[in-house]
Amino acid sequence: MNEAFKALADPTRRQIITLLKDKDMTAGDIADHFNMTKPSISHHLNGLKQAKLILDERRGQHIWYSLNTTVLQEALGWFLDIISYQGKRGMDD
Repeated sequence: MNEAFKALADPTRRQIITLLKDKDMTAGDIADHFNMTKPSISHHLNGLKQAKLILDERRGQHIWYSLNTTVLQEALGWFLDIISYQGKRGMDD
C-alpha cells in the first residue's frame, strides 16, 4: 500500500485516476487532458501501474487503462479504520 500512497501523492496521477473513474482510456486519450509530453504521461502511467492502482490491457494496437478498484478499496478501508479509531479515541477522552 506504500506504493499506492506514494503514487497518489502526485497531483497529475490523482487527475489520471479521476479521468479513469468515468471510463477506460488509452494513453493518447489521457494525454489529451494534459499540457505535457506523451513520455511524461507514460511515466505517470507506469507509476500508477507499479502501485497497482491501474490496469492495462492491449486491445488491437492500443493499450487501454482502467482503475484497479481493489487497491483503491484497500486504501480507503485503511483511511476509514484510522477515522474510526480517532472517533473512538475521542469518545474515551
